[in-house]
Amino acid sequence: MNTDTIAPPSAKHRSPIPEHVPAELVREVDAYGLEGIEEGVHEAWKRVQQPDTPPLIWTPFTGGHWIATRGALIDEIYRSPERFSSRVIWVPREAGEAYEMVPTKMDPPEHTPYRKAIDKGLNLAQIRKVEGDIRAVAIELIEGFASKGHCDFAKDFANIFPVKVFLALADLPMEDAAKLNALAKEMTRPSGNTPEEQGLSLKTANAGFFEYVAPIIEARRGGTGTDLITQMVNSEINGAPMPEDKLLGLVSLLLLGGLDTVVNFLSFMMIYLARHPETVEEMIAEPVKLQRGVEEMFRRFAVVSDARYVVSDMEFFGTQLKAGDLVFLPTALHGLDDTQHENPMKVDLSRRNVSHSTFAQGPHRCAGMHLARLEVLVTLQEWLARIPRFSLKKGAAPIYHAGIVAAVENIPLVWKV
Repeated sequence: MNTDTIAPPSAKHRSPIPEHVPAELVREVDAYGLEGIEEGVHEAWKRVQQPDTPPLIWTPFTGGHWIATRGALIDEIYRSPERFSSRVIWVPREAGEAYEMVPTKMDPPEHTPYRKAIDKGLNLAQIRKVEGDIRAVAIELIEGFASKGHCDFAKDFANIFPVKVFLALADLPMEDAAKLNALAKEMTRPSGNTPEEQGLSLKTANAGFFEYVAPIIEARRGGTGTDLITQMVNSEINGAPMPEDKLLGLVSLLLLGGLDTVVNFLSFMMIYLARHPETVEEMIAEPVKLQRGVEEMFRRFAVVSDARYVVSDMEFFGTQLKAGDLVFLPTALHGLDDTQHENPMKVDLSRRNVSHSTFAQGPHRCAGMHLARLEVLVTLQEWLARIPRFSLKKGAAPIYHAGIVAAVENIPLVWKV
């Protein structure tokens, strides 16, 4: 969703405040149009997390929902599916109800066998087997522009590298990337100025994914290929073939996860490094710090924010929640929580006890985290080996977008050849 099309605050759709929500907990925070976003998505979320901000706040925007503002709550909610269900994980609610991908919208124990099916192709041992291929893709891209002395990092690397890697793992043609990227953006940053409009945008994009994967599933049923989709399609659930609707949801989720998250993470990370040459120098001087620093990067630049559905009335961190309420979980606010991390906006390669929810927690911990970690490590190693010193072009103004997955574009980098 382009920030130019976001309605001004006075024109945004506001939902009525429910009776059980105290007035002192209400804050006007729009998850798709954060105040101060021109300075950066993480900077804008950090503005929400002030010392006097309650652990749970209520916003009337995007259909009306709670927002968890501290790491302790985000961590506990993710780990507690019996109290905080995944049946609606998007805001606004209309978008969450239109979302049909599995197993992200399932709770244990129904969720468990589907998660095992995904893990079969994305576990650490499997990912290590393709490290050479992943590294070759990164090297080819970087060497394609290293001698020019400039690139648009988002356009020339981040939007290509993880997508090319993932489509190769799924045995899909790179020429399908543009279509799939457009669908992914409407899933994670659905357009529209009312909950109903955003719900319709997401429903249309979800249907687009299903339409794309249906013939692929059919073609690979009974196949013996080692690609991710063939493995998924021929997995059994509780001893029986996977139901058709769940297959559509599972394969679509694989594509959505592979096409929008690492893409944007890499771009946020590289903007920071371009502005902090001292951190880059530290990585070059001590390669071990570079390797250890990958987790610090994930802490600092979390891009996903999803929601959970309150199963029953309860008191949580001193706040009354009602069954059916939605709690939004900006994972950035766990990594940036200054009650858990000293000077959290700084990338500290020597930081100990790094805690974050960038990959979520509990049963829905990201299945693609091993691939993501490797892609980030490879990017840093191969980039710094060829372009050790770089900066943002003078006058550069990256364009930031908030949503279920935060995004950024327009990242002109320059360096001496």
